[in-house]
Amino acid sequence: MRFYSVRECRDPACRFRFPMAAGDPPGERCPWCGGQTRLVCEVPAPQEETATPAVSPAPLAALLDNVRSTFNVGSIFRSADAAGFRHLYLCGVTPTPAHRKLAKTALGADEQVAWSHHRNAVDLAQELRAAGHTLWVLETGHDVLPLFGSDALPTPLVLVIGSEVTGVDPGLLALCDRAVAIPMYGYKRSLNVATAFGVAAVVLRQR
Repeated sequence: MRFYSVRECRDPACRFRFPMAAGDPPGERCPWCGGQTRLVCEVPAPQEETATPAVSPAPLAALLDNVRSTFNVGSIFRSADAAGFRHLYLCGVTPTPAHRKLAKTALGADEQVAWSHHRNAVDLAQELRAAGHTLWVLETGHDVLPLFGSDALPTPLVLVIGSEVTGVDPGLLALCDRAVAIPMYGYKRSLNVATAFGVAAVVLRQR
């Protein structure tokens, strides 16, 4: 079993408290003020629980078009696994699990969710539609429907996610059957792409 230590700065004006995993650099010095620290306690490192996935009644997949960040894609893999998505279509510059940084963020989920890489998302979308898939795109704007709908979920369904910077390719958007959005209540009108996918994945799984 792995352990980690909790240390605390001895300076009463600082008292910075932080965890330190086994193998991390020595924590005798406070990373905040540079003062001396003391060992508070040692506790077992959290163990991630695993379970046998339930058979999903609704086949869900996602198409990621030119999502640039390995960290975002790794996080999407983890959310996709949690929500029981069967496949991730990685298109354009979207990194694949061959990237080391993606695997670090996915924490093994990249080994549980099937994936494939495609150079052209528009070509792929046409193939998916011809094979009977329904495409919903997660988007913002005035002409979108709320994600929290009550109508029956079409199957098989592919959720389309666009680039963090440029959004959804117009050619890909034109092939989608519906644009859905997560309601926003603050000043900003969108979420980080990985966060948005996580919300949408759980909502779709509950419909």
